[in-house]
Amino acid sequence: MGIPAGGDVSMLATVMRPAGAGKRPLAIINHGSPASGAREDMELPRYDALSSWFVARGYVVVLPLRRGYGDTGGEWAESYGQCQQPDYYNAGLHGAQDIRATLAFMRRQPYVAADRSIVIGESAGGWATLALSSQNPPGVSGTINFAGGRGGQQRLADGRIGNCAPDALVTAAGRYGATARVPTLWIYTANDSFFKPALARRMFDAYAAAGGHGTYRLLPAFGRDGHALVNSADGVAAWSRPISEFLASLQ
Repeated sequence: MGIPAGGDVSMLATVMRPAGAGKRPLAIINHGSPASGAREDMELPRYDALSSWFVARGYVVVLPLRRGYGDTGGEWAESYGQCQQPDYYNAGLHGAQDIRATLAFMRRQPYVAADRSIVIGESAGGWATLALSSQNPPGVSGTINFAGGRGGQQRLADGRIGNCAPDALVTAAGRYGATARVPTLWIYTANDSFFKPALARRMFDAYAAAGGHGTYRLLPAFGRDGHALVNSADGVAAWSRPISEFLASLQ
């Protein structure tokens, strides 16, 4: 499927639908950005375990490949600039623009219940999902952020591998929270090498202190690097209960 993203760019997307007729709630799952920077090599995201979980619960699942990634092509608008002075805030908003385009397109489909959408994102997609929450888009009941953030796993000035300007992430999260009113679930793991628990908690606290409506769940260490939790079928046991509880709270 192609989803108009402005100009002459059409985002490639995979759509998965449950059996049966009638309008179903929508789940938009948003991918991360490769740490290697090889965005042009990205394939259509699938998140098989997560997608199947939502389809089994009656959701129409759509997985867009945003502008600047893989065969979608077009300008990559999500850059945060230089590590020394990153603009995480606007980078997230550019990602949110593509999510909103997906939401608007899918809400018009005859098999989608227009006002019961869930938006999920991982890593850079999780950050874009947080940015989206600051805009309170119509039709979205809640959002789920898996290990969201930007600037992780970068080579720092002293040669170490770490996070670019973590304080800037915290500040940007607070700016999102200042206008966000849609319920948001934040899921991180104890051994995430991109966004360690202390940083994840600081981001959440800034978001919540500014007025954002969120629930923070720190899960135990997963595999060799918890940042990959949502990409693994083995991760379902860890995240299924928090997500089930979150969805139930939206009823």
